[in-house]
Amino acid sequence: MDDAPVLAVEFDAYAIGAFVGYLLLLMAIGIYSSRFSSKGISEYFIGGRKMNRFVVALSAVVSGRSAWLLLGVTGMAYARGPSAVWAVVGYIVVEIFLFLYYAKRLRIFTEKRNCITIPDFFAERFGDQDGRLRITIVAIFLVFMIGYISAQFVAGGKAFASGFGMEMNTGILVTALIVVAYTIVGGFLAVSLTDMFQAILMILALVILPIIAILNAGGLIELLQQLSAMDSAFVDPFAISVGAAIGFMGIGLGSPGNPHILARYMSIDDSAQLRVAAIIGTVWNVLMAWGAVFIGLAGRVYFPDVNMLPAADTENLFPVLAQEHLHPVLFGVVLASIFAAIMSTADSQLLVAASSVVRDVYEKIARKGEDISQRTLVLYSRIVVFLLVVLSLIVGFLAEDLVFWLVLFAWAGLGASIGPTSILALYWKGTTRAGIFAGLITGTVVTIGWYYMPGMTDILYELIPGFIAAFLATWLVSLFTKKNPDTEEAFRDMF
Repeated sequence: MDDAPVLAVEFDAYAIGAFVGYLLLLMAIGIYSSRFSSKGISEYFIGGRKMNRFVVALSAVVSGRSAWLLLGVTGMAYARGPSAVWAVVGYIVVEIFLFLYYAKRLRIFTEKRNCITIPDFFAERFGDQDGRLRITIVAIFLVFMIGYISAQFVAGGKAFASGFGMEMNTGILVTALIVVAYTIVGGFLAVSLTDMFQAILMILALVILPIIAILNAGGLIELLQQLSAMDSAFVDPFAISVGAAIGFMGIGLGSPGNPHILARYMSIDDSAQLRVAAIIGTVWNVLMAWGAVFIGLAGRVYFPDVNMLPAADTENLFPVLAQEHLHPVLFGVVLASIFAAIMSTADSQLLVAASSVVRDVYEKIARKGEDISQRTLVLYSRIVVFLLVVLSLIVGFLAEDLVFWLVLFAWAGLGASIGPTSILALYWKGTTRAGIFAGLITGTVVTIGWYYMPGMTDILYELIPGFIAAFLATWLVSLFTKKNPDTEEAFRDMF
């Protein structure tokens, strides 16, 4: 229906006040955290391994979701129906395994060997004396993460543009300034505490909004009847091909390869608390996922024609539905939750990228063996965070219409290269340094190649072939290459 009325997001003083209050709270958390984070790079990058289980659980969950859940999954459920739930099943299942098993080994080893970063872990595990393994991993991080961070800034710019009528580039700049302010000042503690607060905002928005929208539609049964009358696929979670379901669930393979998630596991104060963190994180993951799906289903009833949404874009459903059904203050909270999703990912990635430059390139390679004060390293870390923001802004300004494909692409690249190699490093004592090199390079090359080969991404998400190829390459090369005796001792440090 070309003449369908188009709805636009509008703001009033209450909504703006709630949003501004959220931003002020972020700044307060950054200032509060600054004294602790200035003590040293362990405090700045992983909170001195003193984070409690609740903070770690919520921070790990939220930093991995970004605006993809609030905008992408809600829009997917609007377009496809409940079969969109398969896009979240994969990462929920994988992250249960990570919390219960993978995280404990990583946490124990990194404490024993004083590892602060993921490149630290690989270097200690495989005796990387010449630094080549560190450099390779840092290069992979920076290649994929700059675009990833840029995408978050662009998402914020679009939200400011559609919500406040702000010019797009100005919105990108404002988003970056907000993120860089509390990240530079407060470090990992500020990022984790804000992630926890942002997780609460996201769960409120994703639970309250669908409940109110469904009740206003006459209840769940009435909503499902209306959806069924439109198309039976809108009430059938199995209305999806096997290939598409596998592709959706394959998204979860990215979790063990994304260092901003792994840093959370390294930061917990007691590895025994990871089981409780697993319960908290899984409950949060499930509630947020079903909330996003039900928002999409309710949205289809209220806006049966996609042309009724601003710019006919399904990703605009969430704020429009919120405006229709929530008090302006709650609407402001919903808008804050969108920015929470954006910022919780951007700030975490900035810290990981900065840590790889300062810890792994500057301290461990360029100034190897020299005594550098912790305050100097923290200062350099803050400078690098700022420079990475500038670089990400340039990418965002130059490619604001193209950068969003980088989110799933970067998730795939990191997942395919770091994921299988880190799993084998943690669980198979036969893994060799040469095997890790083979896995890192193979995962990266296959992911990029699969993406650019015409029609291949229509068959299967590039993360899946990239992950499998990297796993096989690491295993096969390790079988036929010489093992370093020190690596067996390093492997025993995980128990």
